[in-house]
Amino acid sequence: MAEYDYIEGKKRIDEILDNKLEVIEKDELPNDSDFTFKNSYFSWVTSIFVDIRDSSILFSDQDKPKVSKIIRSFSSEVIEILRKNDSLREIGIRGDCIYGIYTTELKSKIYDIFEMSMYINTFMKMLNKLLTKKSLPTIKVGIGLSTSKELVVKAGRKDTGINSKVWIGEAVTKASNLSSLGNKTGYKPIVLSNNTYINIIDQFIEKCGDNSKSWFDQSTHNEYGIIYDANLILTEFNDWIEKNI
Repeated sequence: MAEYDYIEGKKRIDEILDNKLEVIEKDELPNDSDFTFKNSYFSWVTSIFVDIRDSSILFSDQDKPKVSKIIRSFSSEVIEILRKNDSLREIGIRGDCIYGIYTTELKSKIYDIFEMSMYINTFMKMLNKLLTKKSLPTIKVGIGLSTSKELVVKAGRKDTGINSKVWIGEAVTKASNLSSLGNKTGYKPIVLSNNTYINIIDQFIEKCGDNSKSWFDQSTHNEYGIIYDANLILTEFNDWIEKNI
């Protein structure tokens, strides 16, 4: 490998540590163009993670074309659902998981992200019906959502083009962890942090009626505190699936 110039490295670290870093507290997280190596933002964020259950079994299947078709079908449409929102600040794939991170300074924006979880949960019915018709294995996912104020920092190596935002707080890490619970060990597919739940429940009841609150199960997790899980589908979408697939 090329030798690491530790003398120049020491100079770069000193420059970073000596620079005055501006932490900007702002309800709405700005677009990438506003981030520099001399600032960071503290803003309201909601994150959604969609994690395939038992992916190691699927990935170990020797029929590689079959596995490729399943993963591409899944990722194509989950990304399509997640990307159609003006509040989107990052979208990506981590192994067997697809995620979206959004600026959500308003309750209505948090509800929009929650609604995506219902679209994805209903989409999984459509996908599995189509997989079954092709004699392919079906899959399950866990869908995790979390909301919090997050410190967001542009990190990487200045002047190299190698950089990314680092999300410091509960919104991203907890959504990822909650997605690993969904559709497993007694939890329903959609798992919400307490903060997400308290910000969406009033609007959900307004849309679906007083009884709809009972569609969520509350529990206390040793690591993640109070959480809510549910198996929610969109009626119009589901009816179309039943009639057309």
